Amino acid sequence: MELLKLRRRAVLARRGHKLLKDKQEQLVRLFLGRIEEAMKLRTEVEEGLRRVQEAFLVARSRMAPEELDAALAFPKGDMAIKVSVKSMMNVHMPKFEISGKPDPYSYGLAGTSVALDRALGELSRLYPVMIRLAEAEAQVEVLAQEIERTRRRVNALEYVLIPSLEETVHYINMKLGEIERSNLTRLMRVKQILEGK
Repeated sequence: MELLKLRRRAVLARRGHKLLKDKQEQLVRLFLGRIEEAMKLRTEVEEGLRRVQEAFLVARSRMAPEELDAALAFPKGDMAIKVSVKSMMNVHMPKFEISGKPDPYSYGLAGTSVALDRALGELSRLYPVMIRLAEAEAQVEVLAQEIERTRRRVNALEYVLIPSLEETVHYINMKLGEIERSNLTRLMRVKQILEGK
């Protein structure tokens, strides 16, 4: 009975190992895709922020510090980020959604520099890209943790549980074979004794 139970467990462990291995491969594919997306978004954000910084430097050089502070003191518009979770292969991935839009031009245009308008416009255009970048990087982190967890499970099954079950099944088979040979020898001896009379 124990042998049958162990054989069933070994079959189940091999099936689980195959499923986890397939899941690990899919997670790695998804992970690589998300990394590529995050790298593209990161490049776009860094380039956009470089342009924003250049425009702000030009605006700062053309405007008095008090004028610049007054222009940026009271922003208009409202933007909120809704965070939700989507499940993919039993992995809970964060999803960010933007609602509302800030008004980058919350000041009078007469007393400000065109470079400030350009900087704030570019920054306003970058907000959704930065949110998508944050989402992609959060998903990469979650996927990396899940890949590590799945890898540990696959290795535990492959190198610990399955070999242990196979060794125990082999040991029980050897013991049962030994008991069977012992019984056969005993029966043959009894037969010899009965024939000898």
